[in-house]
Amino acid sequence: MAPHSADPSPQRPLVRYETREGVAYLTLDDPPANTYTYEMMLQLDAAILRARMDNEVHVLVLSGLGEKFFCAGANIAMLQQAEPRFKYYFCLHANETLNRLEQTPKLVIAALNGHTVGGGLEIALAADLRIARQNAGKLGLPEVNLGVLPGTGGTQRLSRAVGKSRAIELMVTGELFSFEAGKELGLVNEIIAGDDFAAQVHAYARQFCPPNRAAKAVGRIKRSVQSGWEVPFESGLAIERELQQQLFESQDAKEGIDAYVSRRQPSFSGR
Repeated sequence: MAPHSADPSPQRPLVRYETREGVAYLTLDDPPANTYTYEMMLQLDAAILRARMDNEVHVLVLSGLGEKFFCAGANIAMLQQAEPRFKYYFCLHANETLNRLEQTPKLVIAALNGHTVGGGLEIALAADLRIARQNAGKLGLPEVNLGVLPGTGGTQRLSRAVGKSRAIELMVTGELFSFEAGKELGLVNEIIAGDDFAAQVHAYARQFCPPNRAAKAVGRIKRSVQSGWEVPFESGLAIERELQQQLFESQDAKEGIDAYVSRRQPSFSGR
């Protein structure tokens, strides 16, 4: 079995896409566990590009369909049947998709509605912020139990998030832990209680959209951090200066400065 020219839009969508009030919702849809395949990654990649190129979208929200799983990782049946060469290219393509998500100059929020394990956590780690439904599931990278490692950026992103030693411990033990423990580790930003998770997620995402926030500044903050993280400090400062200059020329910077001087609440347009 080799990588095939799968149609990124097969008969049944595996990634639902909708926009509402400046927020693009990308929902993984492969019940019962929203496991991902080559076809799902193609669709996720297309959805990320669609949201990136839409000037009316300011924030992306990733979630899984249902209440039990955000995502349980790669489809194991697919991997069992695949030849080693396909597995290699599958991981390569998945990494490219998550890199695109990470580098998209718009804020990305992973809304963890249920268990987020294996490749599911690797997807969530490529988001900028992670919010979780209280007592709704577990986190973890248990790939060691399959005789493999977290091969979709997990070893790199987890170690950057929690430190080398703790990341190694979590991965070699394959430990699964609660969202609450994930918050203590710094992997989860917010935990949301109550039955209206979707509504609260939307309200959370909306705070980063116009007119509440200067969405272009939010995106450039993300880009400065993401691009500056992997280069020497002086190079990171150069990236920061370049992005700041772009913002100084924006309508929102003019609005924000004028509102501050005039002692009024700014109304941002995302321009």
